[in-house]
Amino acid sequence: MGTKVKAIISGTVTSPQGFLAGAVKASIKSQEKLDLAILCSEKPCVAAGVFTTNAIKAAPVILSQKHLKNRSAQAIVVNSGCANACTGDSGMADAVEMARSVAEKVGLSPEDVLVASTGVIGVPLPMDRVRAGIRKVALTKEGGHELARAMMTTDNFPKEMAIFVESKLGGFTIGGVAKGAGMIHPDMATMLCFLTTDAAVDARFLKSVLQKAVNVSFNMITIDGDTSPSDTVVILANGLAGTETINSRNGELFQKALDEVCLHLAKCVARDGEGATKLIEVAVEGAVNEAQARLAARTIASSPLFKAAVHGNDPNWGRIVAALGRSGAKVNENQLDVYLNDVCVMKQGSPVPFGKKELSTSLSGKEVSVRLYLNLGEGKATAWGCDLSEEYVTINSAYTS
Repeated sequence: MGTKVKAIISGTVTSPQGFLAGAVKASIKSQEKLDLAILCSEKPCVAAGVFTTNAIKAAPVILSQKHLKNRSAQAIVVNSGCANACTGDSGMADAVEMARSVAEKVGLSPEDVLVASTGVIGVPLPMDRVRAGIRKVALTKEGGHELARAMMTTDNFPKEMAIFVESKLGGFTIGGVAKGAGMIHPDMATMLCFLTTDAAVDARFLKSVLQKAVNVSFNMITIDGDTSPSDTVVILANGLAGTETINSRNGELFQKALDEVCLHLAKCVARDGEGATKLIEVAVEGAVNEAQARLAARTIASSPLFKAAVHGNDPNWGRIVAALGRSGAKVNENQLDVYLNDVCVMKQGSPVPFGKKELSTSLSGKEVSVRLYLNLGEGKATAWGCDLSEEYVTINSAYTS
């Protein structure tokens, strides 16, 4: 049997077999928007998660990390509008109650339920509304789309994807949803993302494959240099597709498929950065090693000066080189080649004449690409970001007022 990978039209986190979801307007953030959702598998799942590296961790993160110690879970409850972070003992009690309420609703143990919250920090959850909302959630096969909307805070659009993979191990589906538009920066997890698959996956391998997918996707996007106390990426695998058990010996295709889903969602997050009008892609090749290539690409993508230049269609490539120089990656200026929107602006350390007006016009599009060739080794990496606009300041100057 040949390998086939295809995107599922209108695919979402409930596209894999056996997953249901639903959402309600619980009035946590407003009366007009979905803000509370549940994702549930009909069968127990092998599970893994990657969480924020911020020293300040929200109660749902701490609880979910605890529940994942046995590498299993079967449901996720998520709310937007309130992060339940920096809320003390009462915040932890609220997270525990959310897990318990969902467990009672769907017939699980509370330890089988993971919790995620996103929104304003330092504000307690309105638990009376949360309790009522959980009771009202109707779980359906199409509910993944509702869940994707309920997770949103300052997002402009829901972020969803699913792919079907046909292989010698059997056919399986991977689906995912993500949210994020601000407080986005590398070093995991930079937002909320829930992934599902109906493949049978070894528990230890699932953790490894998720970490690798996160490293090439969510850990390579940046919007504003901040990370949240709530950052969470979780994957649930229920095995209902009936595949052979996927592990480190036969899991190369599964890794590639999961990478594809995560990369799509990560680029959606970067494209939807608060106030953003353009997606920036920074590709670095020829670094001493991959770690240095990742460092260089992420530093350039997160440079406020370069991001502002992109917003103004200004081909000021000196800001690219300056960010590279402070990244910590080894650089030999005399061997450096730089391309901006496929126009060579620097060759072996020397400037290359180009049409400034023409390049400025090309920068007015919705996507801007930067390619750097360090010519020092085999390391390569790609990072994604967005331009920095006046609207970003407007959004974040009135977030709670």
